[in-house]
Amino acid sequence: MTESGQVSLDRLVALLDLEKIEENIFRGVSPPDSPVRVFGGQVAGQALVAAGRTVPAERHVHSLHAYFIRGGDPSVPIVYQVDRARDGRSFTTRRVVAVQHGKVIFTLAASFQKREEGVSHTTSMPDVPDPETLPTLPERMAQLGDDMVDYARKRPIDLRYVNDPPWVTRSTGGRSGANQVWMRGNGVLPDDELLHVCVLTYASDITLLDSLLARHGVYWDTDNVRGASLDHALWFHRPFRADEWFLYDTESPTASGARGLATGKFFARDGTLIATVVQEGLLRVIGTEAGT
Repeated sequence: MTESGQVSLDRLVALLDLEKIEENIFRGVSPPDSPVRVFGGQVAGQALVAAGRTVPAERHVHSLHAYFIRGGDPSVPIVYQVDRARDGRSFTTRRVVAVQHGKVIFTLAASFQKREEGVSHTTSMPDVPDPETLPTLPERMAQLGDDMVDYARKRPIDLRYVNDPPWVTRSTGGRSGANQVWMRGNGVLPDDELLHVCVLTYASDITLLDSLLARHGVYWDTDNVRGASLDHALWFHRPFRADEWFLYDTESPTASGARGLATGKFFARDGTLIATVVQEGLLRVIGTEAGT
């Protein structure tokens, strides 16, 4: 962790601290240095914050399902409208609509549950090197120029690629197999369970489509590629801290019709499966025939 990393993480925490407008209406903003479109992980994380703030503290989110409908405009706030769909004896359901310029840009459904005892098992974590032995993201991006190195240093999430990232493997025509990245919040987070879940939700959209890009030897910033997240689902299996290392193990089982599917598993450092994710993304390669 560096001081600049903690500053970046604190900015993410502030980004997730929504303004309450009315009982079921919240407002969020984007960073001043945002790209032309709001980052999908940001709107998903903010929507989950909005849902969570209408739920009793003893109920914990166990799943979310979301659709990215329109690209968000980072220059104006996003309004999150929460529908209190159901408050049952064990489960609570919330629906959230994110609105900009009078139009829906994102929808989310989330389910919360009281903690219960039950059967327990988990799949095994892949055998990978420790994160401390791997290059940092700024070190990985050094080959892309000083601007990208500076950008990497300001990220709120510390990333350590186990595989070579797509901007490296694109020159060799791509690779198959899983894409694996160690992640953690780039600093120390407050002891707020919902915040840790929302930070992981934010992080889940960062490298998920890398597994799709790597299969075809293309990358966003170095090829004529157009893409976006279309839908996103997350299941949270066990408590965790998002400021401790977790492995993000992803793969893309299929792509067709300018869409690709990516699946991912989050493992705590002790090998316990903490969350599972599935996303379908848009991928258009313009003027280039993608590999197979």
